[in-house]
Order: sequence, then C-alpha cells, then structure tokens
Amino acid sequence: SIFTVLILTLLVLLTVATFLWNLLVLATILRVKAFHRVPHNLVASTAVSDVLVAALVMPLSLVKELSAGRRWRLGRELCLVWVCFDVLCCTASIWNVTAIALDRYWSITRHLEYTLLTRRRISNVMIALTWALSATISLSPLFGWGETYSPEQQRCQVSQEPSYTIVSTGGAFYLPLCVVLFVYWKIYKAAKFRMVGRRRNAVVPLPETAQVKEASHEPQMVFTARHAAITFQTDGETWREQKEKKAALMVGILIGVFVLCWIPFFITELISPLCSCNIPPVWKSIFLWLGYSNSFFNPLIYTAFNKNYNNAFKNLFVKQ
Repeated sequence: SIFTVLILTLLVLLTVATFLWNLLVLATILRVKAFHRVPHNLVASTAVSDVLVAALVMPLSLVKELSAGRRWRLGRELCLVWVCFDVLCCTASIWNVTAIALDRYWSITRHLEYTLLTRRRISNVMIALTWALSATISLSPLFGWGETYSPEQQRCQVSQEPSYTIVSTGGAFYLPLCVVLFVYWKIYKAAKFRMVGRRRNAVVPLPETAQVKEASHEPQMVFTARHAAITFQTDGETWREQKEKKAALMVGILIGVFVLCWIPFFITELISPLCSCNIPPVWKSIFLWLGYSNSFFNPLIYTAFNKNYNNAFKNLFVKQ
C-alpha cells in the first residue's frame, strides 16, 4: 500500500540521516583541534555508538520489517551478530547520554573542583565503563543466558529469559534513567537556589556605605564596601550564569528526548517476558524504531547549543 511505502521511505531516510549526521559530528571533532578535549570526547563516544546503530543495526532491522510476518531469513549467525550489536550500541548510546548529563552537572555545581584534568580523567573512566557494561550485557546470551534465534519460527530477537530481561533492561535503561532524572533534579535545585540567593543578596542603600557604580557596560557591576568588607553583585546575569543556564537547558532537552524515545520500548520489553503478554508486532516495531530515532536526535541537540559546532560544520565545506 501507499502508506507502507511511505513508512518504509521514512525509515530509510531516518537511517541515512542518522548515519550522515553522526559521521559529520565525528569528522568535525577529528578535524578541529579545539574539540580534542572534554566534553567533546563524550560527544565523540556518543556519536560512535549512534553511527554504529545507523550502520549495523537499523539496516538489518529494516530488512526484518520488509520480510513477511517480520520473520528472520538471514540465518543464525547473522541473527546473533545483529542482536549483539543492537544491544551493545543502543546501551552505549544511552549510557553516553547519561555521561554527558553527569559531566554537565558536575561542571555546573562543582566548577571549582571539577578542573580540566579531573574532568578529562572522569570522562575517560565513564567512557570505558559505558562500553564495558554495554559489552557485558550484549554478549551474555552468547554464553547461554537465553536464546535469541528460533529456527522453527524464524524468529530473531533479544533473549526473553526473565532473569536476563530484568538485568539487561535494568542495566541498559532503568538505571541510567534514574541517574539522569536525579541529575536534572539536582541541576534544577541548584539553579533555583542560586536565583533565591541573588534575590537575598540584592544591594540595599546603607548608611556609612560607599558605592561606586559603573554604568557603561551591561550587565552592570556594583561594588559595595562596608567595614573593610567588599561584595560584588551584578544587575544582570553573569557570563557563567548564562553558560550554566544554557547547559541546564541542553541537559533537560537531551534527557526529555531520551526518555520519550526509549521508555515505550523498555516498558514493553520488561513486561512482555514476565507476564507472557502478547503485544502486537506492529507496536513492537513502532517502539523499537522510536528508540532508534534517539540516535538521530542526540547530535542535533548537543550541537544546536554550541555555536562552535555550527562554525566547524561550515568550515568543513568551505575552503580555508
């Protein structure tokens, strides 16, 4: 039908766009030396996982969608490879988003202790743990923890063993979900605390107080001296506050899109083996491809909030 052709065309365009956009991000980070530092190594790790999703996972998923009854006709070996890369890359993508959120949280709330050297070490540890955990979850079925391929039914899917389902969904989604929600709550709490603090610390004219106002620049800086104590206050937002607000907004959008894309799939993935529920295959496909679309939105979000990426993208196609 025409509707089916439109849906398949949309899925093909989503696959190609996800691959090209993440590849563009990787090429930009490799080319621009200023990006060879944190937090761009976290962005690069996310782009690697997302480009692998587009290159190795989404095309085979599309082949499965095109087959009659969504049956797997490519053999056991390719089924194992597809399922392993599916779990590995999607889990790594989710944990990379979590690592970016943690990095932004620490840079906002602990910017004095969270130095460049500390940030580099912690980000490298988070990247290593992300891929190690993802590999552990994805390779477990190869060592007998459940079965992914059924030759009689020509079915290829993630292991439906209840114990593996609980561990894999918990490690791949529910644990990082708790982390990112906690992080965003702490960021919101810190931002609210600073706003209250700014209101309480407003300068009020006091006796025996000397004030010097410099009105030529915005935001306006006021110096107040009283009994050998000097305090500083700005009438507008400082550069750091603007930067922190922008980072908090980026984290909020990143987390929101991540939750909306993946939560339908992981709810059905957890409930289906435990209660033996018969979820229609078409809904499983919708939820799965909604999760894959998160790999397309990730680079759009964290580059939209960074002007340096926009300038670097232009420089890739303009002769210097």
